[in-house]
Amino acid sequence: MAGKLTTQSSGILLVTANVGSLFEDPENLQKTWLREFLQTVHTHKPHFIAVHCQEVGGKNYEASMTHVDCFVKELLSSDAMKEYNRARVYLDENYKSQEHFTALGNCYFLHESLKNIHQFDFKAKKFKKVVGKEIYSDTLESTAMLEKEKFPQDYFPECKWSRKGFIRTRWALADCAFDLVNIHLFHDASNVVAWEKSPSVYCGTRQKALGYVLDRITDQRYEKLPYFVFGDFNFRLDSKQVIEVRIVCVSVCVCVQALVGHVCLCWHAVRVHEWALVCVCLSLCLPPPFLSSQLLEFDKELSMFKDRLHELDISFPPSYPYSEDSSRGKEYMNTRCPAWCDRVLMSAMARDLVLKPENEEKSVVYDNIGPNVCMGDHKPVFLSFRITAGAGKPNANKHKCCVVQ
Repeated sequence: MAGKLTTQSSGILLVTANVGSLFEDPENLQKTWLREFLQTVHTHKPHFIAVHCQEVGGKNYEASMTHVDCFVKELLSSDAMKEYNRARVYLDENYKSQEHFTALGNCYFLHESLKNIHQFDFKAKKFKKVVGKEIYSDTLESTAMLEKEKFPQDYFPECKWSRKGFIRTRWALADCAFDLVNIHLFHDASNVVAWEKSPSVYCGTRQKALGYVLDRITDQRYEKLPYFVFGDFNFRLDSKQVIEVRIVCVSVCVCVQALVGHVCLCWHAVRVHEWALVCVCLSLCLPPPFLSSQLLEFDKELSMFKDRLHELDISFPPSYPYSEDSSRGKEYMNTRCPAWCDRVLMSAMARDLVLKPENEEKSVVYDNIGPNVCMGDHKPVFLSFRITAGAGKPNANKHKCCVVQ
């Protein structure tokens, strides 16, 4: 299945997926999700696959966590994945531990043609060869092959407790070493509050948490490497600016529709702090192309980290919030303004790996999965590229962190 492996490069597929919906309605959504994911694997033929999941077990995790193991086993045993003879799966399923539970899941699959692959042991501070398939769950805090942290409660005092945090792993692929970080940041708890300030108070909370993660993965404990951070950042559009700039358009649209007998809403009603109403009006007056192009001007949260995080150009529609109705996979719910919550971001060094001059432009793809079907309320987002041997870790043997066993 994987593309031709040369001594010069290997195919990499990085996927982020908020999978909470899959465990709320496993019969209708999981098969579709797996089919679309496996089709993406077939299309891009990677040698190394990293899938970062958020909300493992769904919102009602106490009742639906049992579906997670079935989902992972089906993924591992599928015919489409039979050439991936090594795997590492880390599932934070221990919901009874309020202090540590993040509901994150990191899944890594290695193609049989990939010979020189190692994973970092954070306790021994050395790379170890990856052999066989292993699944870890429950108390990931004791697993030496990753770093996991849940954000402190005071980061989001409005919520009794949250599952937000990050999991970091480190890999060496053909003498090229890099970090992969799964992250889930805080959501907008109230549409009304999100509208009150620009940027919103929730934006500040996410900024604080993301800054903490970046500081943590670049501190002095381990050697600094290129890093990819991909997950559900919960980045939202600047709601206040969206409404202020588009309110006239909404009002005109509503008035026009009222004249033709469809809807009768007044200017005063639109001004009320009722986000659902505004979302409905936006959907009435703004055609789909608007969502994938003009809304990007209101996507500003990443700009706060422009010196530390980079992203390829976005050409796909907002990844959230899609309808969870399996028959309405291309429609957004009216509960939130569409936003690019799910992203694949990278350090400057990692960006250089992706955009190496010798890489063909068509080999780099940044897109979503399942655009025409229901994948849950989030569309998974992926980055596919090729990595050059030794590109991220010159003179690797001189560095103690690259000692293998």
